[in-house]
Amino acid sequence: MMNEKEKTQLPENAFRELKEGEEYEPLMSPDRQYSEVNAWSVTWGIVMAVLFSAAAAYLGLKVGQVFEAAIPIAIIAVGVSTAAKRKQGLGENVIIQSIGACSGAVVAGAIFTLPAIYILQAKYGEAMSASFMKVFLASLLGGILGILFLIPFRKYFVKDMHGKYPFPEATATTQVLVSGEKGGSQAKPLLLAGIIGGLYDFIVSTFGWWNENFTTRVVGFGETLAEKAKLVLKVNTGAAVLGLGFIIGLKYSFIICLGSLAVWWIIVPGMALLFPDTVLNQWDPSITVAVGCMSPEDIFKAYGKSIGIGGIAMSGVIGIIKSWPIIKAAVMRLNPKNNAAEAGQEGAGKAAEAMMEKRTDKDLPLKIIAVGTVATLIVTFIFFWFGVMDNLLFAVVGILLVAVIAFLFTTVAANAIAIVGSNPVSGMTLMTLILASVVMVAVGMNGPGGMLAALIMGGVVCTALSVAGSFITDLKIGYWLGTTPKKQETWKFLGTLVSAATVGGVMIVLNETYNFASGELAAPQANAMAAVIEPLMSGVGAPWVLYAIGAVIAVVLTFCKIPALPFALGMFIPIQLNIPLLVGGAVNWFVTSRSKNAEENKERGEKGTLIASGFIAGGALMGVVSALMRFAGVNLLNSAWLQNSLSEVLSLAAYICLIIYFVKATKK
Repeated sequence: MMNEKEKTQLPENAFRELKEGEEYEPLMSPDRQYSEVNAWSVTWGIVMAVLFSAAAAYLGLKVGQVFEAAIPIAIIAVGVSTAAKRKQGLGENVIIQSIGACSGAVVAGAIFTLPAIYILQAKYGEAMSASFMKVFLASLLGGILGILFLIPFRKYFVKDMHGKYPFPEATATTQVLVSGEKGGSQAKPLLLAGIIGGLYDFIVSTFGWWNENFTTRVVGFGETLAEKAKLVLKVNTGAAVLGLGFIIGLKYSFIICLGSLAVWWIIVPGMALLFPDTVLNQWDPSITVAVGCMSPEDIFKAYGKSIGIGGIAMSGVIGIIKSWPIIKAAVMRLNPKNNAAEAGQEGAGKAAEAMMEKRTDKDLPLKIIAVGTVATLIVTFIFFWFGVMDNLLFAVVGILLVAVIAFLFTTVAANAIAIVGSNPVSGMTLMTLILASVVMVAVGMNGPGGMLAALIMGGVVCTALSVAGSFITDLKIGYWLGTTPKKQETWKFLGTLVSAATVGGVMIVLNETYNFASGELAAPQANAMAAVIEPLMSGVGAPWVLYAIGAVIAVVLTFCKIPALPFALGMFIPIQLNIPLLVGGAVNWFVTSRSKNAEENKERGEKGTLIASGFIAGGALMGVVSALMRFAGVNLLNSAWLQNSLSEVLSLAAYICLIIYFVKATKK
């Protein structure tokens, strides 16, 4: 018993690839039973899901950013567990975090698409009817599908690929949860880094003492370069993004950055050179300016992001092809003969073998997953038929599209989270909306009814992918710590139900208060979805050429043995969020290679991971505080100062100081 209590440190092989024959032993022994699911953990999980769903929905609709709820929820779980003097509360805290973290995932899935119904309703009236039940069912059914589609891939992502993916958000959350078990001096580096990183990001987002981004426009030559050559460099100087880059490491952050520079430094200037006086708006009638007259940011938004979307989509297809043996194995396990031990159809030998399965390897039975998936698809089909489309053919086409796209893109979402901790769900949803619109128009559904149908379908897919991406983080945390996957999987459904109900209610309240169509709430993704879907349902084409360019780039990269997904993510995510990943990756390389002593380098790397986790955790928690302040109408930003180029110079100075602190702190 004493040995178990003393085991409060993650094993040294937690974040590296395992050697031949080596096994990973989690913090909680697979041979023991621990307190995980009980009234305490479930109640706190539900409370967290409600609170963070409301906060995330407001912030996401206001500024377009949905904060990841896993880290702040983990911090609160550790806090309340410590205050209540819960013994061996690690397993409980994982369940609290797992249920509560549904909030950010479901909210992202809902607010990226469904507010577009309200936006278009202002133009088309009752033909675009929105209701609580439509928002609730689209979010709930999508979330359930995301969970069910991901479970068969759990062992592949969290166990078979152990050490091969950085899992930045899961790493930070795990360090927070472990710190609650460590206590005393062992948790101090994480706590100190959390305070410094949190205050740093809070000062920027709340008071604006210095600018959030540093750009080359700060000097006259840089302004001229951006204006004439369409070349610009931007760096987000936040602590959380720096920590994210450290955990991702130099390899992946370099590939992501290459993708970003390929778009911003080659494609964006190249398009301005090729089409200086041409208005390219075949797929977006709202574009009325020639490419040469656009800013680099506008060129990226109008054309560059679509190339990134094409790259992400093709990377997904390539990923499916590569992981086909895994998918096939999962399907084969549904065969009664292969699953006989579980069903009790074979002899005592097989039954005994099933009993020998470790607690930490137990998933929901694949038969339950199969039945649950079929049942969910049937309910979704009925919802489409009677609640949205009122036509059998349209409902059949709709459910087929949703099932195929959600299943195929599930692994893309999980891959993206495993690599960069960021889910390109808006890009994949945009692709879904375009495909859905084109197909629905082809079978005869268009106009306002077609727009409504495509947006509901997009909402289901978007929530499925968002929840799947979030869930792989939970499962990786559970793998590192040694919780029971089956319990996480079972109770994730409750978190999804609570979050879907909350976001449905919050969305209606916010629309009645602010009116999405008025522009008071930005709802940038939903506005973008509305802008794309309206012309498509009116017969305007999609940017297939740009998607094809991105797809070709992904294929070429794959043939060159370069991971296509991180490169495509770099093309899609704005440059200011990619450059700091490279900075963080470079800091990782620096602190783990400076000494000639390999053991010292390893210790500095572990300390750096703690500091990076603290930066991410502090930034995430302060993001929630900032959101609550905005919700209360407190705005302390000095906008005039942020327009001054000196605010960017100060931003760079603060960033350099932050990096110096990071490097020096790893030496102690």
